[in-house]
Amino acid sequence: MHATRQITAPFTGEPIADLAISDGDHVRAAYEKARQAQESWAALPPAERALPFLRLHDEILNRRDEILDIVQNETGKARKHAFEEVLDVAGCALYYARRAARLLAPKGRKGIFPLATQVTEVRQPKGVVALITPWNYPLSLGVTDAVPALLAGNALVHKPDTQTALSTMWTVDLLAELGLPREIWQVVVGDPEDIGDALLDGADYVAFTGSTRGGRKIAEEAAKRLIGCSLELGGKNPMIVLDDADLDVAAHGAVRAAFTNAGQLCLSIERLYVHESRFDDFAERFAKQAGNLKLGAGFDWSVQMGSLTSQRQLDAVSAHVDDAVAKGATVLTGGKARPDLGPFFYEPTILTGVTETMDLCRNETFGPVVALYPYATDEQAIALANDTVYGLNASVWTRDPARGRAVATRLRAGTVNVNEGYASAYASYDAPMGGMKSSGLGRRHGAEGLLRYTEVQTVASQSTLLGFEAPFGLANETWAEVMATALKTMRRLRLK
Repeated sequence: MHATRQITAPFTGEPIADLAISDGDHVRAAYEKARQAQESWAALPPAERALPFLRLHDEILNRRDEILDIVQNETGKARKHAFEEVLDVAGCALYYARRAARLLAPKGRKGIFPLATQVTEVRQPKGVVALITPWNYPLSLGVTDAVPALLAGNALVHKPDTQTALSTMWTVDLLAELGLPREIWQVVVGDPEDIGDALLDGADYVAFTGSTRGGRKIAEEAAKRLIGCSLELGGKNPMIVLDDADLDVAAHGAVRAAFTNAGQLCLSIERLYVHESRFDDFAERFAKQAGNLKLGAGFDWSVQMGSLTSQRQLDAVSAHVDDAVAKGATVLTGGKARPDLGPFFYEPTILTGVTETMDLCRNETFGPVVALYPYATDEQAIALANDTVYGLNASVWTRDPARGRAVATRLRAGTVNVNEGYASAYASYDAPMGGMKSSGLGRRHGAEGLLRYTEVQTVASQSTLLGFEAPFGLANETWAEVMATALKTMRRLRLK
């Protein structure tokens, strides 16, 4: 028997579903089913495994209204921000479905002896991957990590966040309609303290997106079992507005970078550095644009920012802002909850005068709150941006893209966007995405986003006419001289 838990809508607090909650036995049963399905799935050619995901691209776009309603109901985000998740799933699925066969194909490598040693690099699936995904982007993060894992020949045991599991379940059902074997993607729902041990004990690899604190625990447990893991964790992401930036454009970009999904985005900008000569002008424009955002609980396209997802997030955001104001920070706009709109709404908030004594100065807020700071030189801006334990995302704004790219390469962040807040790097699926420092390990997207779910195997075939021992009848000393001469000759001929 499964226990159940009621899920409520952030917009209203009204119930939307009763979900079956797993325990350790349910998780172990899910692993058993996944392992039984994985062998036959891995035996299929990669091009055949890709077919359901090629179909997913068009089908999720065709059925977007259906899944947008689900995502909004379970997260409370604005419809346009939910649509970014649909675009992400469609784009990522198409990218990997078209490239998986080539990325996974055996590759010839140079052997020690030309012609006599034939070497092939082979990619084998890990087996069963444990996928743990968060509540803030449930469709996007739940599916775009699952697609390459499945295409690599693995099965999945997936634990989405309980609040936002409906979008995952909808996608699994859709892919089953499109030809994916249903048993290959197992979904379990429950609290980490109840099912976390069973989830990690059964895994051959763990892919986790969530807090840095949670990621450290995952890494520790994975290390104990000598299995791999990839971790996309927290950020306190900086944006730099250079002295030559178009301030209207930069302010508009800052609104998007800081307040998309009410700031509940791991890539969201929370620290904003503006050249001192432009600071007041930029702050005025930014505050005006943020203050004019349309907040609401609607399912139409006119709403510009939705709700926070939970009371926990509302409490965390309120605590950061209240602490900063009590210690002397100035609120340029926002700064308070909006219960008149719904239980978890909070205004887009811009602060100045934030100091080291304030909790939000260095700690991730994960809400619609950004702090503005002036700087004097590019060197100072770069130093301030890098002065953090995190290194997930950053943004640079300038009229000179070459200058922006030069600054970007000096920032210690896994992705840096020039004249955009987060999407240009994230949505470029051919390039890897992930964090430096305490923002994580490994990368999603690009070749690494798929190959992380494989074990690399080297198969070397040696001719019986030439080996590593002296041929019969030849003295070892003579053999050593022959080998030394042969190796030097190969170097000169660039055969090694």
